[in-house]
This record gives sequence, structure tokens and C-alpha cells, in this order.
Amino acid sequence: MSNNHHFSDINIKKIHSKPKSYTQQNVTLSDTPLFFPEGLEHIFLTIYFMLLPYIAGLLFLFFYISNGDYNIFLSLNDTNSYILTWAIGYEVLAAITLLIIIKNAITFSLPSTNKSIKKQFVIP
Repeated sequence: MSNNHHFSDINIKKIHSKPKSYTQQNVTLSDTPLFFPEGLEHIFLTIYFMLLPYIAGLLFLFFYISNGDYNIFLSLNDTNSYILTWAIGYEVLAAITLLIIIKNAITFSLPSTNKSIKKQFVIP
């Protein structure tokens, strides 16, 4: 029985050990901030793929291009098609996602410091 306990400790250490590089981390859909109900993941992924870039494109056009002016936004929205607004939003979300990945990779590579332990300052 002690051997089984020893093997389970080794397996737990392997599972819970910190990955050596950023790209070796395990990623699950439950870790994402989006809502994926069990069994309906593909449907919600399709909805997110269609709506999130479009909404991001609308927000980009409203706040950045038309400077929050409703009349200019409506004139832009009349000339833009769904696919053009979606493509703008897709690029905005892609840039934000790349920046988040770069930020996470940098913070992962930095040595972790325990901020609860304060070092005593000693005058030399």
C-alpha cells in the first residue's frame, strides 16, 4: 500500500509541477473568460467567432474613427458591410490577443518573487 501512495505522490508532483516554458502549459476551455456550457462548446464558439469581432469592429469605428459622434458613425455604418466591420474587429481582437500573449510570456519568464516576505534593509 505504501508503494501505491509513493506512485501517486510522484504523479501529483508531475501534474502540479510548473512547466519549464510558456508554451508547455496546459490550456483548457474552462480557464478562458468566455462561457462554454458543457456539450454546446461548438455552438458557442461559432457565436463568439461571429459576434465578438463584429462588436469590436463597431466599437472601434464608433470610438476611434468617428470620435464618438453618432451621426458620423451612422454614415460610416451605412457604407460598411458586415464583413468589413467584422474584419476590422477581428484585427483589433488579434492585436489585443497578441499583446496579452506577449505580456503573459514575459511575466512567466520573470522569476517569481514572494512579496509577502519583506527584506530588512541594512545600512552598510
